[in-house]
Amino acid sequence: MSSFNIHNTYDAIAINKPWIEEEEKREVLSVLDEEALTSPAKEGGKRVRDLESLLEDYLKVKHVVAVNSGTAALHAALLSAGIQHGDEVLLPSFTFVATANSVIATGAKPVFVDVKKEDYTIDVQSIKSKISEKTKCIIPVHLYGHPSDMDEISEVARQHSIKVIEDACQSLGSVYKHKQTGTVGCLGCFSFYASKVLTSGEGGAIATEDDILADKLKMIRNHGMVEGYDTRVFGLNLRLPELSAAIAKIQVIKLEKMLYLRRKNADMLTKTILPLADRYKIKLPQERDEKNFNWYLYTIAFESDNERDKIKAKMLSDKIGVTVYYKPPVHRTPYYEKMFSKEGDALSNTDWASDHVLSLPVHPLVTEREIDRMGESLKNALDSF
Repeated sequence: MSSFNIHNTYDAIAINKPWIEEEEKREVLSVLDEEALTSPAKEGGKRVRDLESLLEDYLKVKHVVAVNSGTAALHAALLSAGIQHGDEVLLPSFTFVATANSVIATGAKPVFVDVKKEDYTIDVQSIKSKISEKTKCIIPVHLYGHPSDMDEISEVARQHSIKVIEDACQSLGSVYKHKQTGTVGCLGCFSFYASKVLTSGEGGAIATEDDILADKLKMIRNHGMVEGYDTRVFGLNLRLPELSAAIAKIQVIKLEKMLYLRRKNADMLTKTILPLADRYKIKLPQERDEKNFNWYLYTIAFESDNERDKIKAKMLSDKIGVTVYYKPPVHRTPYYEKMFSKEGDALSNTDWASDHVLSLPVHPLVTEREIDRMGESLKNALDSF
């Protein structure tokens, strides 16, 4: 860890930052020149089709259907799977609220499940304890880019005839047993929000091997229409504009490079703060042989109560964009707490994680010098408390 005065004048290090270069700008300008900003066609516009094809190749999956957000991807996936009023959907509370909101939007009921302290993904034993005759779907969330235990989840789902829809909104590029996350369940949902490893500002996609589901998704994203005003299923305007698809298309082409840089930064950060982790009992993210991260976020956890918020405040004062994802967890937000207070009572690991985790930036634009700054800032904060 290099030695320098952390209080010198430095630019702030954002928790995430889109990497937009000349290629994306040229592709956007070409869309503007062509004046085809979007398309109501069932198959989508030219850039949408290009994007879907590139993602199919990258994910090694038969179908990808692009939509205008990760939330839209989750909502459309649930609708295509037939989830409706009266159904129950199991999902973690330790996630962004969009996962639960998408369930509510179908008329179904979210049932919150606990996570594992090990990697903050959904706990299979907790899933088993929450299954009822109304359970129709499980949504494992690959939080921070950490793959969930998909073999065990899939086996529980098979035993109970339950569908599995992966929330892979944070995990594009993460791998579970040599398969891309988002391609193990019957449907996988991705986000291209500005903070994600691949961005189009707003945007998303659903991956599936199922021809029928893919065809239905293309209708759902376009008001249920196929040819003109012939609505055949319930749908909404979930289309991805050509401008957004143009950006995302170029981002897919350089995705491997962006993932390489994230991994490089994560490796450097681990080496920088590992001595602090041993001394101060800090839990660092760890990959396993069957799980490889995309390093969307580098999330650590402090064992001591009340330590995290003090460390966060000190590092923010040093212009290090550390962030807590997520406090409160979904079941503790005002809307869901009123609705589902009983379901949230036993989520002890979720509550612990919400109070102890802290995410650090490792996006492609973070420099080696900035990695050193983070380590120095963390060390100073720990020493002061």
